[in-house]
Amino acid sequence: MTSKTQLRKAALGLPQVEERSHLGTLSFSVRGKGFASLTGEGVVQVWLTDEDAEAFLAKVPGERLARAGEPFGIAVPLAEINGKDLNELIRLAWSCRAPESLVRAQQADPADSDLPTSIGRPATRALHGAGVTTLAQLATWTDEDLLALHGVGPKAIRILTETLHEHGLR
Repeated sequence: MTSKTQLRKAALGLPQVEERSHLGTLSFSVRGKGFASLTGEGVVQVWLTDEDAEAFLAKVPGERLARAGEPFGIAVPLAEINGKDLNELIRLAWSCRAPESLVRAQQADPADSDLPTSIGRPATRALHGAGVTTLAQLATWTDEDLLALHGVGPKAIRILTETLHEHGLR
């Protein structure tokens, strides 16, 4: 069983996600495109490809969603899904609606990154999601812009600043 807090954490941990209230439901969007919502009855509704929807419904109880007769996603009772499956579901829905460039950046190979691992996984995911995978790219960002990324906090800023200075960058 998962909670509204876990749903919020899963969604807001992804790049460029905004939380809003839409027609009495909690909803999440990426660059203006909704990808997940929670109804007042505790049902998570997400956009998914047909393939992802079928695969997901094979492992969790739920139903297909359609608009004007066209399927676009699934609805799953929040109380019926575990945390791991909820995280996967939200990532899939985000990937379905996010711009291709943002999805590619999120899936970037960490081996190609020279960012310090000591900043933590949330900060690393946030930076990769924003397209920042190298120290040279990082040097073009201000502290304020970095702090605006969900997952990047003062500790990460301190570590990144020290690392940039060690490499002769600002």
